[in-house]
Amino acid sequence: MPLLNRAIEMQDEVSGWRRHLHQNPELMFDVHETARFVTDKLRQFGCDVVETGIGRTGVVGIIRGRHGEGQTVGLRSDMDALPLTEVTGKPWASHITGAMHACGHDGHTAMLLGAAQYLAQTRNFKGSVAVIFQPAEEGGGGGREMVADGLMERFSISEIYGMHNIPGLPIGEFAIRKGPIMAATDEFTITVEGRGGHAAQPHRTIDPVVIGAQVVNALQTIVSRGTDPLDSVVLSVTRFHSGDAHNIIPQRAELAGTVRTLRPEMRDFAERRLIEVSEGVAGALGASATVHYTRNYPVTFNHSRETDFAAQTARNVAGINAVNDEVAPMMAGEDFSYMLEARPGAFIFIGNGDTASLHNPAYDFNDDAIPHGISYWVQLAESALPPSS
Repeated sequence: MPLLNRAIEMQDEVSGWRRHLHQNPELMFDVHETARFVTDKLRQFGCDVVETGIGRTGVVGIIRGRHGEGQTVGLRSDMDALPLTEVTGKPWASHITGAMHACGHDGHTAMLLGAAQYLAQTRNFKGSVAVIFQPAEEGGGGGREMVADGLMERFSISEIYGMHNIPGLPIGEFAIRKGPIMAATDEFTITVEGRGGHAAQPHRTIDPVVIGAQVVNALQTIVSRGTDPLDSVVLSVTRFHSGDAHNIIPQRAELAGTVRTLRPEMRDFAERRLIEVSEGVAGALGASATVHYTRNYPVTFNHSRETDFAAQTARNVAGINAVNDEVAPMMAGEDFSYMLEARPGAFIFIGNGDTASLHNPAYDFNDDAIPHGISYWVQLAESALPPSS
């Protein structure tokens, strides 16, 4: 089916919800007003079950079909904003200094609410749909917390789907791939311990600044000379701090950064080599290096059958030529990965048109995408839970 007529008719109303959320962004798990807004809407729509506090501040609504009992399919959106100050100048710009919806989670939430309203009115499926509104995607691991809080078991979810907007992809188009679609995101901190002293007497010191610079250079060989060029690995040192005075060679230097990978074996390799190189270079130059390596979001891995199903659903909505089912993976991370580790499912990108990039203070979700997102969610639910099944 193409775009739902009802989804087109709903656009102004859903855009209003989206702009309200955009004006009132909340960070991480502190999405109390957003969760209250979502909860009130789900209850107004007549969802059979509305539960709050899942994974601390997540919300789940259950909509039962009118064709009897069956499996439960989960549809997930994220609710949290980013710690940025908005510069769009839009009438619906953020009212909160230092917080804005710079990743489109306001649009994701609004589109899933629109789909929930439609599905609660029509109920043309067998089984149940779980609409899932997650906190703390932006670094807090809200997806992990919802899974740990029993999301899948409590609501008997058998498969799960997610969606994210992408600037640069035209409105009305979708992109997806089987296997890894977004990267594992790890973080590291390296403390180089030397011997401080007077800057005029460097021979009496073990300079952690010079040694830290050597560590930075050596780390670049992990990717350029240690991995197959066809493997996607990113290692970036993003912070280097040492000392506070012009005439003092400091005692220590601290480096920090991120590692992004798409395969478990490359994740293991990058961690091991980062530790070996850091300790080896520092030791060879008379210092020591202590490495703290933290594994954050795992790879977002799309399951084969569910990816085929999601791609076909998108084609039914947008047309055959408007769906790329072999999109290149992104090296950004996404904590929907935890849900895909718990249940089979797929994560798809929806076009946001020619807009500023994600995590940019000039970004704004494109409301023209709303009918496409609602139509995708509705068709996905109804096709996954056909009345004759």
